Amino acid sequence: MTRALPRAHIHNSRLLRFLNENAMIEAVPISEDVGQKLGDWLDFRHAIALHAVLNPDTSIQATGPSRTPALTPDALRQHVTKVRAAQEQSILQGAPHGSGLTRIDMPPAELNEPIEPKIAFEPYRRFQAAHQRQMESVVRTLRSQVRAQLAKSTPALQQLATLDATFENILSEREAVLLGKVSRLLEKRFAQALKQHLKAQADLATDSASHEAMPAAVKPLAWLMPIRQAMRTALLAELDARLQPTLGLVEAFHAQNAQEQ
Repeated sequence: MTRALPRAHIHNSRLLRFLNENAMIEAVPISEDVGQKLGDWLDFRHAIALHAVLNPDTSIQATGPSRTPALTPDALRQHVTKVRAAQEQSILQGAPHGSGLTRIDMPPAELNEPIEPKIAFEPYRRFQAAHQRQMESVVRTLRSQVRAQLAKSTPALQQLATLDATFENILSEREAVLLGKVSRLLEKRFAQALKQHLKAQADLATDSASHEAMPAAVKPLAWLMPIRQAMRTALLAELDARLQPTLGLVEAFHAQNAQEQ
């Protein structure tokens, strides 16, 4: 049996929970209607594009059938699950064999001595950025593939696919800006932890007991490992956020199929 894909929740995303729980952002109560907030982001060009999608000209003839075969809802769900699992493994352990994904390795767990605070985070910034680029490419392709399947279904799903493509074009730039801030928040957390680590080392250097074994509290892995884990957790949460529109399309496809049976 195919594993059910998780339902997307607009105000309860895994990424927001992660940022809140790690005190990287302040929790703000949802006080505005989603539609109103979205309206604030759109300019007149976006409004015109959305109006055209929501009020299609029925006199225009539809294009011919696609040459690619249509998938069943279960097959489409399996495809999405497979792509998602490969991306998750890429983040956690490295790209699985045969996935076509470029392997992106986490930097070594120890920093070169002496540590240069201004450049210490750079390898992790590259790691984070590479995974974000990979996710953007993979999820965008997957979302397009799902829309293509909806375009072969009912008129309502065809309109939904067109609407989703329009929203993707409108919101992709804003999405990139917002998700780019996550790496900066992690860099800030890294800098704070590194500062505490260097201070602990300095304190030991002035202590006569510093000739003994360094306590676990100031060993590099003691402060660095939680940061490394947080980076992977943030990437997994970002993957969830990026997949929400695609999961919504798949859910609509299943709902339509259930009505027809």
